[in-house]
Amino acid sequence: MKTLIVGGGMGGTILANNLARRLGRELRSGKAQITMLSASDQHMYQPGLLYTSIGRMAPDELYRDQASLLEPEIEFHVDPAVTFDLDNNRVVTKSGKSHGYDQLVIATGSRAAPETVPGLAEHSVNCYTEQNALEMWRRVREFKGGKVGIVVGVPHKCPMIPLEVTFVLHDYFKDRGIADKVQFHYTYPIGRLHSLEPVGKWAEREFARMGIQTTTLFNISEVDGEGVVHTEEGEKLESDLLISVPPHKGMQVIEDNNLGANGFIPTDRLSLKMEGRDNVYVIGDTTNLPISKAGSTAHFEAEALAENLAALMKFGEPVRDYDGKVFCFIEAGKDRATYAMFDYNNPPAPKAPNKAVHWFKMAYNQLYWASARGLL
Repeated sequence: MKTLIVGGGMGGTILANNLARRLGRELRSGKAQITMLSASDQHMYQPGLLYTSIGRMAPDELYRDQASLLEPEIEFHVDPAVTFDLDNNRVVTKSGKSHGYDQLVIATGSRAAPETVPGLAEHSVNCYTEQNALEMWRRVREFKGGKVGIVVGVPHKCPMIPLEVTFVLHDYFKDRGIADKVQFHYTYPIGRLHSLEPVGKWAEREFARMGIQTTTLFNISEVDGEGVVHTEEGEKLESDLLISVPPHKGMQVIEDNNLGANGFIPTDRLSLKMEGRDNVYVIGDTTNLPISKAGSTAHFEAEALAENLAALMKFGEPVRDYDGKVFCFIEAGKDRATYAMFDYNNPPAPKAPNKAVHWFKMAYNQLYWASARGLL
């Protein structure tokens, strides 16, 4: 059985390693083969960009060589996919090489797309790439006081990032001794402060305690030349420092191959199969599933899919469904955190933030690399 994995992020890496360990005997005998195609030889710890944007994590701490994270039996190529020929079970790469497969897993991820909102890229900062996070850090450390606006586009990856950015910036300015000179205005596109209702209610209490102004039903239409945000609802927001969580799209190669609108592939929520295909699976941000686009989502999807792909070879059929499990830390300041854990049937119930969860989150920043290896 030939398994081809397109994408070397969290989901693809955990899947490849988990599957390799389950199929060790078959890989050694040549009955199984696992190949990964990636656009980069580097693997980035994306949640670390939040800390880079406030000067707490250097950019070089975010990266590891992708090959060093993979089991030795995995065939790894830095050669991005260009053409998905699903009818003939093959993927053609940038170099022109054709890779055949029995099972294909697409884990290409998503990307911030501020350019889809007029003026947003030019007049706001965000922490979704290394360059963006460094620019945000420059703007934040030079900020002397005034109005800080937080605006959110959908969909976006890391569901807690609008809240986390607000919390950590609040404490950052407090530590600098200028909290009394800073006014926060947090906005969200729907009628509550977060897409998950229990998280939104929790955030409402936290923001009220901190004196943070909020506006809901705030959908960005444009940011004008003066940096003023205008909305579909006719609202406007003026600020001296505009922090954005831009709307996201899937990768361009998915759109180019007509696999899904805006780069998100229609996916069965239990089997993780691409709709209409029996041997093509989708995990992580690439799915169109209405669940959080988070690293833990990709992690739990990858574990379920690895178990099923191994079972297909050993037993001839899958053995489990993905249950929608997600676990997200929520940084609630410089030294306090909580978490949200939920699945298709059980909503989250965030607890009061505390130092213990914060330090567990800090430990996970280092344990991430073991997690990518599939060891946690």
